[in-house]
Amino acid sequence: MAYKISDDCVSCGACAAECPVEAISEGDGKFEIDADTCISCGNCANVCPVGAPSEE
Repeated sequence: MAYKISDDCVSCGACAAECPVEAISEGDGKFEIDADTCISCGNCANVCPVGAPSEE
């Protein structure tokens, strides 16, 4: 199950830097995860200071 980033995202970029498959990119006002690329490793959730990424 892929991760999704909630509206709590503060666009710090910590999640994108930790993604091993580069599934995270900067979107309009927050970062977004490509569900087809995401391998559900949880790295993004582990480094997010506001807990925005979660499993769908």
